[in-house]
Amino acid sequence: MSTTTRASTPASTPTTTPATTPAPGARARARARAQAQLEAEHTRRLTLGHGPTGRAVAYATVAVLAAVWALPMVWAVLSSLKSEADVSAAPLSFWPEEGWTTEAYRNVVAAGDLPLWIWNSVLVSTLVTVITVAISALAAYGFSRQRFRGRRGLFALTVAAIMVPPQILIVPLFDQMIAMRLSDTLLGVALPQVVMPLMVIVMKNFFDQIPVELEEAARLDGAGDLRVFWSVILPLSRSILTAVAIFVFISAWNNFLWPFIVTNSPELMTIPVGLGTVKNAYGVQYAQELASAVIGALPLLIVFMLFQRHIIRGFATSGMGGQ
Repeated sequence: MSTTTRASTPASTPTTTPATTPAPGARARARARAQAQLEAEHTRRLTLGHGPTGRAVAYATVAVLAAVWALPMVWAVLSSLKSEADVSAAPLSFWPEEGWTTEAYRNVVAAGDLPLWIWNSVLVSTLVTVITVAISALAAYGFSRQRFRGRRGLFALTVAAIMVPPQILIVPLFDQMIAMRLSDTLLGVALPQVVMPLMVIVMKNFFDQIPVELEEAARLDGAGDLRVFWSVILPLSRSILTAVAIFVFISAWNNFLWPFIVTNSPELMTIPVGLGTVKNAYGVQYAQELASAVIGALPLLIVFMLFQRHIIRGFATSGMGGQ
């Protein structure tokens, strides 16, 4: 009787569900998080010191430097809220005699098509940032991980391209945009700005510090080159990608010379070019000039304040932070 009972019971029936196979790069990301925490603690100790005295000196130094850096910006904002008579009065005073006013901002907005210029700047800067980050990341990964003939020569040309002044490329780039029928278009404003050799070098330095063992673990799971780049390298490089994206965005937003040359239509102007056309028949209006500068810098200030931690972390671990 007992023998029949044991035979009728399946002996190989599993009692637990089989474990799922981890996605390629999952173990790599877990190890990277632990390594990032150690690097953050190491960076904090290098910056602030180990003891309370060193940290107090570091905080005091940072406070003084921040005050020196912020003083011109605060003065520009306060001056833009004054009347033209108070801004040009001698001697200068902190408190305006005629009181605070937003007249300069109203005049700047009324003198030009400010919302359209801001939209053009956002569109061009976003397009430049996306294309530049994609090209720089792929090129940096090729220089860092791939071994091919002519690799050193191409990287040497990339380094040498940093020393080429962008002003000498304006004429050939303008001729190229005319040949491609992209002059006086937003695409013609964006495309010549997407190649930045410095960003390739910065990202290559970061990729060189990623352990090769993390990629080998993903390759054992069956991942190819593109899958390793997408699932392992890019998730581990969020800090440097964010830092590069912000610097590229700021550079494209502040670019004045190339958009000024390649565009003729007022509806295609970016905000630096558009604000440069806002003039007054009575000469230089300091309050309006400062109001224009504040309007143009406000989006960049917001972006920097939101992502400043990523910028510091990215460049601190890319070989550009002095470590």
